[in-house]
Amino acid sequence: MQILLDWVSELVNIEDVSLDNLIEKLTLGGFEVEETLELQLNERKAIALDISATANRADSLSIKGISKEIGALLDKPYKNSRYLTNSFDCHELIKNSLQCSDERDDYSTFIAITVENITDFRVPKWINEKLVCSGLQPMNNLLDFQNYILLETGYPFEFYDLNKIRSKLNYSDFNLILTKASASSFLANNQSEYTLNKDILLLKADNVDLSIAGVISHNEVSYTNQTKSLLIEGSIFNSKKIRQQSRVLGLRTDRSARYEKGLNNSYLIEAVYRLISLLKISNPNLICKIHTASQNRKKRLTNISLKYENITEILGPILEYSIDGVNYLLPNQISEYLRRLKFKFLFDETRLIWNVQIPDSRIDDITREIDLIEEIGRLHGFNNFVTNLPKIHTIGIEDFSYQARKKITSCFLSEGFNELIQYSLVSDQLTDKNTVKLVNPLLSDCSSLRSSLLPNLVNTVSENLKQGHLILEGFEYGHVFSGNIKSNCIESEQISGIFGGIKLKTHWSELPKYLSWFEGKGKIEEIFRKLNILIYWKNAISKTYEPILHPYRTAQLCLMNGEILGVFGQIHPILAKQKSISSELYLFEFNFELLKNELLNTKLPFYQRYSLYPTIIKDLSFIVDRTVSFDKIQETILENGTKFLVQSKLLDEYRGASIPEEKTSLCIQLTFQSTKKTLINKEIEDIMNHLQSVLVERYNVMARI
Repeated sequence: MQILLDWVSELVNIEDVSLDNLIEKLTLGGFEVEETLELQLNERKAIALDISATANRADSLSIKGISKEIGALLDKPYKNSRYLTNSFDCHELIKNSLQCSDERDDYSTFIAITVENITDFRVPKWINEKLVCSGLQPMNNLLDFQNYILLETGYPFEFYDLNKIRSKLNYSDFNLILTKASASSFLANNQSEYTLNKDILLLKADNVDLSIAGVISHNEVSYTNQTKSLLIEGSIFNSKKIRQQSRVLGLRTDRSARYEKGLNNSYLIEAVYRLISLLKISNPNLICKIHTASQNRKKRLTNISLKYENITEILGPILEYSIDGVNYLLPNQISEYLRRLKFKFLFDETRLIWNVQIPDSRIDDITREIDLIEEIGRLHGFNNFVTNLPKIHTIGIEDFSYQARKKITSCFLSEGFNELIQYSLVSDQLTDKNTVKLVNPLLSDCSSLRSSLLPNLVNTVSENLKQGHLILEGFEYGHVFSGNIKSNCIESEQISGIFGGIKLKTHWSELPKYLSWFEGKGKIEEIFRKLNILIYWKNAISKTYEPILHPYRTAQLCLMNGEILGVFGQIHPILAKQKSISSELYLFEFNFELLKNELLNTKLPFYQRYSLYPTIIKDLSFIVDRTVSFDKIQETILENGTKFLVQSKLLDEYRGASIPEEKTSLCIQLTFQSTKKTLINKEIEDIMNHLQSVLVERYNVMARI
């Protein structure tokens, strides 16, 4: 919103305030100054500010509203305009004509006035100057009056040609009706045709369409430069209703945009009088009559209890005054700020409690005690409060859920994963048929609650590759949802991850290769080994994961009590092709609650003292029948290797011309160590000879040198 400072000066005395000080006060008060404009006005320079206000302050989106804010921020008295002094009779007349109703929630106030005997469309020069300085181009017709009153008061008025309405009806007296539209078309005054449905609210004069309520008027009743009489509509429509209509029609006007931000009727009648008085400047013989005046019952004035202890606790110490060595706002300062905001209040000096009555103009954005505390901080200046962090006397206790999360996170990080965070809202394309869908989503990309974390992880990898980055190996904690949002919606926390898809060397002499399914499975097993959780694998896949995971390379992980912990598998090749990513990616998803409970029930691991004595490493090579599994051979070696054998590792398997058919050559590395002494070679040689004898006896192996 572009405001002319000379216009503000007519309502608040800011001549003695420097521009820098004014901008600083506005910025700290929540009104960001986007730009300072220097304009040429009647051979003199004028200053205008481009200001943006917060979404909940629709009352400040006018010269009158922002002037009141400036007056409160600078502690300057607000000067009432002369026209407000003369508007008392009009105010009482319209107020007495208002009919109260509790039946409609589409609007809070509806006022329509007929204006006849318009002979002169000339707009006063001072209005044109203010429009230009506010960033609007004067049109020298009735639109200039609409724009001016919107800038000055914040209320959007709609004009209709009264003679056109009467000619279409063939009679003079008619009723104004707000009704739901039927399936039909509507030719607006922007020469565009819109298709209506039952969600659209129409304003009609009996059976003649006047406008889509709060949005745009009908082309056949819009005014022209030949208009001699007007029907002026001034209404306060429900912001949600106008926003819904604009979205359905794909149409947003200056009028609808103002309604969408939310308006109340606290100064609507004064704005009506102001508009009529402007029209009378060039048309002194204007004939005005109240046609319709209706309103829903007013909200009761809100009384909020404001406690001094809550103010000091939330806003904290300040920089100026001191009470017992600690700086806080004084009670008389708080009372002064409430006075500057035009809030009526009663102060209990004994209990240090203010009973504050909220004025009509602020009942929409001030509803709780915290809102009042924010207003006090705003007027005092948030930069005038101490910014030091409070001293923490006690540190919060880590509950078991946090401890479990920290332990699991540590295991994943040690395996080279990165922790990721993503949105819970996804598009329909990423979900299955049982997904919980939002009733009224703001965006199609955020229309459903996710039923799995995996689709977003796949999308993240795809987007990283598009940006020229490597495949991201990561894990994520997140909530997933299933069921029906209206009846039975189930929410659970999962931990999911994605890895693989990168060619790596496992040995310097080997070529780079992708991670195999069994190596990926081993990586998962290593994580559970670190967590000291026993699992077993089951060949199965649920319907939720069918579009995501490979149908033949997927398995469920189960706890020893039979509960299904989660799933691990390779990405579905069709999905990988759609996303243009590697088909050698592996995904997993586990139930965090089951993991946490299993960690809670798992006994503490026993730690073994590290040996201070050196190790002896020996290689055992032999040829064995291919039908003999390595697991059996290793089990036999560990059973007969005595207490000094601490590790058995397969180094090499060879099959070639020098090896008989149906046979294989194995080389096993054995590590010996004692916790009490240094081993000698003779002891180890005796153990090696014994192991060879056992293997020859059980598996008929042939020793190799």
